[in-house]
Amino acid sequence: MRVKKMTIEEGQRVGINRFPNFHKTGSVRGMKKLYYGADCLLVRCGDYIYNVSPEPQIYNQATI
Repeated sequence: MRVKKMTIEEGQRVGINRFPNFHKTGSVRGMKKLYYGADCLLVRCGDYIYNVSPEPQIYNQATI
């Protein structure tokens, strides 16, 4: 799985700020290993990367 990208406007529309997040300079591999699990769905929006696993439709509508 990869980290998909979403514009800030799209993120605001879907309410992405309600999901757990970490800064873009953080380790994606480390967050998956220690906190979210290998199968988590991550979306980058602005300066943060959000775990949107509870709502996979958000991950599916994000661009690559």
